[in-house]
Amino acid sequence: MIPAFEAAAAHEPASVAEAARVMEQLAREGRRVGFVGGGTELELGALPERIDAVVRTRGLRRIVEYQPADMVMVVEAGVTLAEIQAAAREHRQRLALDPPWPDRATIGGIVATGAFGPRRARYGAVRDLIIGVQLVRADGAIAHGGGKVVKNVAGFDLPKLACGSLGTLGLIAVANFRLHPLPEASETVLARGLSAADVTKTMLRLREAQLEAVALCALRAGQGFDLALRFEGFGKGVEQQVARLLQMVKASRGEEGFWARHDQVRTGGPLRVKVAALPTDLAEVDKLLAPLGAAFAWYPSLGLGFASGPAPGQAASVLADARAGLVRRGGSLVVQAAPAEIRARVDPWGPPPPSFALLQRMKDNFDPGHRLNPGRFVGGI
Repeated sequence: MIPAFEAAAAHEPASVAEAARVMEQLAREGRRVGFVGGGTELELGALPERIDAVVRTRGLRRIVEYQPADMVMVVEAGVTLAEIQAAAREHRQRLALDPPWPDRATIGGIVATGAFGPRRARYGAVRDLIIGVQLVRADGAIAHGGGKVVKNVAGFDLPKLACGSLGTLGLIAVANFRLHPLPEASETVLARGLSAADVTKTMLRLREAQLEAVALCALRAGQGFDLALRFEGFGKGVEQQVARLLQMVKASRGEEGFWARHDQVRTGGPLRVKVAALPTDLAEVDKLLAPLGAAFAWYPSLGLGFASGPAPGQAASVLADARAGLVRRGGSLVVQAAPAEIRARVDPWGPPPPSFALLQRMKDNFDPGHRLNPGRFVGGI
C-alpha cells in the first residue's frame, strides 16, 4: 500500500449513488482523493505527496445487467475479472481481457490502468471492448458515456477517455462491455531457442500466411527466446492453422508451462517495467534491458514488453539509459513497480507524450481543482 493512501480516511460506498454523495462531500471539503480497487496496480504512477481520502470500490460489486443474446455485460467497478468470466462462462461467453491477477483485479482498476494481456493481439485493448461507462466526477456529478446513451457527455468519447486515465478524471463506477464467444478449441504451439531475429521473422511469416493467432509471446530463455503462439476458435479451424504453422516453423504442440512462466514475468518483482518499441526492435530492447538481469516477456505483434525481477543497485541508471535508448527509437519505458529508492530517482512515466496538452485540458475539464489522484499521472497530472 502507498504510505499516503494508508494514512488517508477511507470510504467504501455500497452504491453508485452513495459514491456520488461521498465525492460531493469530499469536493465541498476540498479533499485530495485517491481510488483503490483490488490494489494490483496501485504502485503504478508517481507517489502522491498527500492524499486526504481514499474511495474503495469493494462495495460496488454488482453485475448490473447481462444480456447474453446481445453479448453485453454492465458491471460495477469493484467486480473482479474472475467474477465477470464466471458469469459469462455459464453462457459460453467471456470478456476477452487477460491482464494479471484476474482473481484480484477489479474492472474499475483494469479500465483505469488500461491493463491487458497477450490476447490483446487478437481482441484489442480495454478501449476496444468497452462500450459505456459511468464516471463520478470530482464534484460528485455522474457522467454517462457510450452504451445506450445517444450523446456522450460534453461531446467526449467518455469510455475511451476513462481507459488508462489512472483515476485522474473521476471514479470509474460502472462499465459496459461487449463479450465474445468462448472458443471451442485452444492450442499453443511452442518454438524454443530462437534468436531475436527469428522471433521477428516468425511473426512476419505468420502475417504473410494470414494465420490468426490470438496471442504471441516471446520469453527470454538463456541466450535466446521461447516463442508461444496460441490459436483459438472452432476445432477444425484451430487444427488447420496449427498444422500450417508446423509446416512453416520448427515447433511443437503444447505449452509446457510457458503461460505460467509468462504470468510470473507479469507479476514478479519488486521491479516491474513495461516497454514499447517497434515490433521489429526486439534485439535492441533486449540489449537495453539486459543489465537489469530481469525476466523478460515480449509481445511481437504489438511491440510491447514486460520485465520483472530484483532491483540491482544500478537499476536507476540502467532504467534511465534504457528509457533514453527507447525514446530515441520512438519507444517508451514505464516503471510499473519499484522499491522506494528507485521511485525517488526515476520518473515512472518518462517524457510526456505529444498529446500532453490534450491530457491537461481533459484534467482541467473533469477535475478543475486537480484533487483526484493528484500528481500521479504522466507529467504530474
